[in-house]
Amino acid sequence: MNLSTAEEESAQEIHIPAEIDWQMLDKSKFFFLGAALFSGVSATLYPVVVLKTRQQVAQSQVSCLKTAISMVRHEGFRALYRGFGTSLMGTIPARALYMAALEVTKSKVGTATIRLGFSESTAAAIANAAAGLSAAMAAQIVWTPVDVVSQRLMVQGGVKSSSKYPNAADCKYVNGIDAFRKIIKTDGPRGLYRGFGISILTYAPSNAVWWASYSVAQRMVWGGVGYHFCKKSDESNEDGVTTYTPDSKTIMAVQGVSAAMAGGMSALITMPLDTVKTRLQVLDGEDNGRRGPTIGQTVRNLVREGGWTACYRGLGPRWASMSISATTMITTYEFLKRLSTKNQEVLT
Repeated sequence: MNLSTAEEESAQEIHIPAEIDWQMLDKSKFFFLGAALFSGVSATLYPVVVLKTRQQVAQSQVSCLKTAISMVRHEGFRALYRGFGTSLMGTIPARALYMAALEVTKSKVGTATIRLGFSESTAAAIANAAAGLSAAMAAQIVWTPVDVVSQRLMVQGGVKSSSKYPNAADCKYVNGIDAFRKIIKTDGPRGLYRGFGISILTYAPSNAVWWASYSVAQRMVWGGVGYHFCKKSDESNEDGVTTYTPDSKTIMAVQGVSAAMAGGMSALITMPLDTVKTRLQVLDGEDNGRRGPTIGQTVRNLVREGGWTACYRGLGPRWASMSISATTMITTYEFLKRLSTKNQEVLT
């Protein structure tokens, strides 16, 4: 689908390169370069994820800055990257599943909606929402066990035992393999999929909202101020419409701004679900006859600790992380698709 906008009132039209779909990609190059690029992105943003997780499991509200200072002072700088190796090992296959499901679904649904008579903008929003939904569900099959293990490592040293959470910090993990083994021993295979249901409820709608919002936001940005930063054609077309052609920097800027807008909105909408999910995944399961808390108990504990606002602990880091991650991810992702295109002539 070609993303182009026109404003009839001012007779202006923006032409940007056609969107690259699944059939146009060199798959081996796409997955290999994708693993390398997104590993770098994950490494850059990982400390923010650790801070967000620490705030979510804390029993009182502590600012992000104080949490970071306390971690570095008492646990060293390496604490900001605790669990990163485990997370990275899971990120590569999870991201590959995500990208494959995203592109295949977007291509097929986009084609189907156009055939059904939907307008290009509506078809793009529907295709992006469906693609985000399917991609999130596919990735969670791999990502949930990795998330459980890496989050346990993230909060080591930061969660204190209490009558509410008696097992939260009793078990120390040497590394990801040790954490994996102990979780299996304590809670069985289902321990690795704790929070899987709520992860789907969190990430599937979040991704659907994000990709649909991203599609809409792009059109809003292009239609609003995008043409101010495009190169004007010397001549108008036969209908008297002035054509604007953006350069690669303008395209990336619009994509980045649109991604940040979509990321911030998704973070705000899904924050309570993410907090509950993190609590469920971090706390130990059956041990000495005790069972892990249910979703209802987790929500009640959060409200008891700090009211309903406790469900939004870590919103600052998560909002920043999702906005920055979305901006970085989408510009990296679009760059990756252009690098992986079989025929470079389609980019012009």
